Amino acid sequence: MPKLKTRKAAAKRLRASGSGKIMRRKTFRNHLLEHKSGSRKRRLTGLATVNERDEANVRLMLPYL
Repeated sequence: MPKLKTRKAAAKRLRASGSGKIMRRKTFRNHLLEHKSGSRKRRLTGLATVNERDEANVRLMLPYL
């Protein structure tokens, strides 16, 4: 069997947690941060899990995750 290719864009954005869930960054934390409150910016730090409806597609993009 040939090796499966990884979608490199997805590999740079997503990673697996210790329990095997796929983790992603939260949105709205890149730019235009001056008018957002500190509590909102703190809430957006850290990682979130990928929605269960998207997880099958993500696992196809990252076959060796």
